Amino acid sequence: MAFRQRLAKPLLYTIGATTVGGGILYYTYRPRNIPGADSAVVPPFGADGAPSTATPQNEDDVYDLLVIGAGATGAGVALDAATRGLKVAVVERDDFSSGTSSKSTKLVHGGVRYLEKAVWELDYNQYALVKEALRERKYFLDTAPHLSSWLPIMLPLDKWWKAPYYWAGVRLWMLFPMLKKDNLVGALVYYDGAHNDSRMNVSLAMTAALYGSTVVNHLEVTGLEKDANGKLCGATVRDLLEEKDGKTSKEFKIRARGVINATGPFCDSIRKMDDQGVKEIVAPSSGVHVILPGYYSPQKMGLIDPKTSDGRVIFFLPWQGNTIAGTTDSPTKISYNPVASEEEIDWILSEIRRYLAPDINVRRGDVLAAWSGIRPLVKDPNAKNTESLVRNHLINISPSGLLTCAGGKWTTYRQMAEECVDEAISEFKLQTKPVRNAPDVSGTQLHDDGAHLNGSCQTHQVKLVGAHGFSKTLFINLIQHFGLETDVAKHLTENYGDRAWTVASLSSPTEQRFPVRGEKISPLYPFIDGEVRYAVRHEYAQTAVDVLARRTRLAFLNAQAALEATPRVIDIMAGELGWSSKRKETEWTDTVKFLESMGLPKSKLSATRKEVESGKLEFKDSVEYKMYSRHDQPGDELESDLRFGNKGGLKSGSPAEK
Repeated sequence: MAFRQRLAKPLLYTIGATTVGGGILYYTYRPRNIPGADSAVVPPFGADGAPSTATPQNEDDVYDLLVIGAGATGAGVALDAATRGLKVAVVERDDFSSGTSSKSTKLVHGGVRYLEKAVWELDYNQYALVKEALRERKYFLDTAPHLSSWLPIMLPLDKWWKAPYYWAGVRLWMLFPMLKKDNLVGALVYYDGAHNDSRMNVSLAMTAALYGSTVVNHLEVTGLEKDANGKLCGATVRDLLEEKDGKTSKEFKIRARGVINATGPFCDSIRKMDDQGVKEIVAPSSGVHVILPGYYSPQKMGLIDPKTSDGRVIFFLPWQGNTIAGTTDSPTKISYNPVASEEEIDWILSEIRRYLAPDINVRRGDVLAAWSGIRPLVKDPNAKNTESLVRNHLINISPSGLLTCAGGKWTTYRQMAEECVDEAISEFKLQTKPVRNAPDVSGTQLHDDGAHLNGSCQTHQVKLVGAHGFSKTLFINLIQHFGLETDVAKHLTENYGDRAWTVASLSSPTEQRFPVRGEKISPLYPFIDGEVRYAVRHEYAQTAVDVLARRTRLAFLNAQAALEATPRVIDIMAGELGWSSKRKETEWTDTVKFLESMGLPKSKLSATRKEVESGKLEFKDSVEYKMYSRHDQPGDELESDLRFGNKGGLKSGSPAEK
């Protein structure tokens, strides 16, 4: 008995220390403040729409700020300025998130890549960038919990000594069974943020509109206006939609005390409107991504390869039921809707093959979509290649008063906007004021942001439209109330938040026992007809591409499926907007042309609407159908010889199993 007591005491100490230590580690490294976990489920009663998009044609109207460009930066600036009580107009040549902002890797990252440089190169600027990203990531997930979430990302290790450096390892093949076994001893898993970039952008613009901003898409700036002293006082614009309707587009002026250039990779073209001799400040870089079927990755686990064959970083992530892989990083020329080259696509597929098991054949035909985004990197005269450029932002003010905000990334869009508005207030001598009649963005009196709109920046607390009544279990209420399919209800919840109630109410009855509502615009994906109507009525969608690419993400997920859905989308929009037959033909032509930039096979570019509607583009067999389906078995549920204990798998006692 005495021996047992002597043995029990140190054993209890050991167990206690282990428990406390493990608890500290868990508390330190757990994903904190997971958004939406405890939110109430409240239908947004009365939240039936957003303010009108009436074009600001009263030239006697003077805005405090005119923002050119409505990507992440421009929409962020509009929201920041509006919540400080400023009178704001924002104009966009194409659509919200039509450029770089919709073509990201879909991560809200904390800058792990920059942290490595900060440590090994003792670069304080890189460290400051990481610190900023971590803070902004928290604000991002807090203000848009329905559009963003935590995503665990695996980093495979080929040396055991790297494990302490990266903190921990895992039994990687149980989580990612399709990985190659050679030369891998373990992995670490860290948490980063993931989001739906274009819907985030649209939500920013809609929230800015609800707070009083005049927000207009498809309005092109053709020139800048200056007063007698050579200072900017506005811009000349024209409505591009009138040309689509066969009308002559007339130019008119928008007057403003200050003009902000937030046009991303196109910012130098606006700067040259101000001064033809100005030096360019943007070094454009091409970032290509490809979309693969969902079975190439687990449902809730990503993968990062920090050292590719040429020293770049590549991600392999689950997104919207499929798998996204990328990206490249190479100098490019600026163009609208750039097309991913075969060389860049092949490079990504080649890098993927380096990590996957040899019996998994990644084929070019598996690529459902591919696109190229142009990163507006801030130019560094001492840099030899774009990979070494810091993804930081630069605020520049010309002698005439054009305020340009260039560079940056999605994670820090809010901080960029805050600094930009601060600079604008100082430069243009603007007076902020409290927002005393704040809009009920939640659509119900039961929710409050907690943001005190006293004239200072409060965007770190201002929740975006759809966030207030969001809950992880909201989809259950939608199923019970509207009779939606489960995947449709989850999709609406995770892309519209509490506005999913309105979207579902705009969907058509199916005339079936189940589902009761929600006609899919593509049989392979959960996008429904109600989303098209909602996009037109409440999210300023004006073209079929607006819906297929930015309100839904069908064009980004599967270019051919988007082509097949185009006739239905055009017909719904025609009913909403009163399009003529000629306008419908224009929409078909423009959409097919756009889908080329999404990787639509060349053989499909000549397809006519009649051919698509007659079913001549249907899948040839069930194998091809499965290749394009989002419902394939995810990678973490595959039964293969890569499982532990099976023939060809890891043997008991191997390092990775311990």
